[in-house]
Amino acid sequence: MARTSRKRSKLANRAIAASAALLLGGGGLVAANVYASAGEGKSNQAGTKAQNVAQASTIVCPDVANEKKLENVPEAARAEVDRELAKMDSQITEAYKRFADEKRAIALDSGYANNAILGPLKDRRVAALDRISIAMGRVGERPQGLESLAPCTMQNGDVLDGGGQGNGGQGNGGNGQNGQNGGQGNGQNGGQDGGQDNGQNGGQGDGQNGGQNGGQNGDGQQGGGQAGNGPEASDFVDITTVQPNAQPADTGKGNGGQRGRGNGGGGNGGGGNGSAGTFSSDCGVNENSLHNSDNVIVAPGVTNGAHHMHDYIGNQSNNAFASDNDLAGAQTSCQNQGDKSSYFWPVIRLQNGEQEADANADGGGKEGNVGPIQQPTEVTNVFVGNPNSKVVAMPKLLRIITGDAKALTNGDANANASWSCTGFEDRQLKDKYPICPEGSQVVRTFKFQSCWDGQNIDSANHRTHVAFADGNGNCGNGFQAIPQLQQRIVYDVPPGPGFAVDSFPEQLHKPITDHGDFINVFDENVMNQMVECINNGQKC
Repeated sequence: MARTSRKRSKLANRAIAASAALLLGGGGLVAANVYASAGEGKSNQAGTKAQNVAQASTIVCPDVANEKKLENVPEAARAEVDRELAKMDSQITEAYKRFADEKRAIALDSGYANNAILGPLKDRRVAALDRISIAMGRVGERPQGLESLAPCTMQNGDVLDGGGQGNGGQGNGGNGQNGQNGGQGNGQNGGQDGGQDNGQNGGQGDGQNGGQNGGQNGDGQQGGGQAGNGPEASDFVDITTVQPNAQPADTGKGNGGQRGRGNGGGGNGGGGNGSAGTFSSDCGVNENSLHNSDNVIVAPGVTNGAHHMHDYIGNQSNNAFASDNDLAGAQTSCQNQGDKSSYFWPVIRLQNGEQEADANADGGGKEGNVGPIQQPTEVTNVFVGNPNSKVVAMPKLLRIITGDAKALTNGDANANASWSCTGFEDRQLKDKYPICPEGSQVVRTFKFQSCWDGQNIDSANHRTHVAFADGNGNCGNGFQAIPQLQQRIVYDVPPGPGFAVDSFPEQLHKPITDHGDFINVFDENVMNQMVECINNGQKC
């Protein structure tokens, strides 16, 4: 896929800006008067007047997969439970689509949403939850009270906006943001802290740049973004207005000894018991354009289990039906042929009014993921050690998910991806997309869990078998330190707010829903080389 050119004339930028009119939220009109583009410098920052702002609404349902009652699903029941959970995701998607299509009727009749959308959705969820209970009861103890998770509500789309992101002040950002320190509460809430205020205020003007490159983009659809379900102008912030809150990302090209920051402590080079080495694996940028909307980790055997498209590098056989043998026997895009691991994440699209190639496909335009998919210009996969201990080998076929695809409605406890711009990577964002100045590129960063329970390659909720180290780099609960994957993905997209990450439709393309997936399919010998390299403080 050809790279998107960043060159755009000032005249073209002004033309886009002058014609912009955003329709945001539940039919609420936002009249955007944009005077300059983000690429023309801070002296001419965009000014915006918004009237009758109504944030996009969405459907919020309890995330059954992460409920404690389902943390210990018997292995024999997991396949059936996963299929039912995937069906429940589809039920929410279908209900959201109906909600989006029938906003006028909802506005005219306050009871319409409950009677025509939420009520039937609850009935379908009750049936699915009952099937989950039966499946678990066949091989173990039947969970009680799952039906309490059936009701859903409609909420303002900015569920996470406001004070919830602002804990701790700017000073905590470096520790929580870059460390991803596994405290989850502190690191996830405090990481953005005061920086989000900048996103709401000074960066807002530039964030309007042409109203998402045209807002309606000619198709007359309402709501933020080209598809009508986000993102909104308030989801973007001018990176130059954000105060530094993190250590710059390590790209894998520098001194290997400085890499342990992702474990939360600020470096691996401390005590003699630490493991300060690094191991890099170059697997390309998805030159093969391998995409699908499956997720073999969360929804094995279910087509379109993700409801959004993924980029894949490394393993070339990853789809919903890939068995362990399929993954082990696959081709790989990695230069080191001993790395057949699967690295995947939601694609980024440019919302520029052009029709996407998958306009009529599941996971694409049918589900509000619109615009041409953007191929990264650079992807680095770097495995780092632990500041306090040696690392042990990852088990073959270990599954790890970092971040939460449903963070808008679930809350930010598991939100773990961050956004920035080249040249500004000491400023990391979790719940805002960055507007990068001319000549700077958008950067996504994923830091994966670095502690393993020593037994399981997966868990019922796909989380509890791994964990983040604490702020000092310690693995608790008897967990062992494993090499931590730190991934950096760079995009050459035009300056301004005209891009979005693919998401479940009801997640409104919010940046906080970004997430990454990894399946370890390293050859045993190569994994052992990685461990030796990291534990000996080498750069490999």
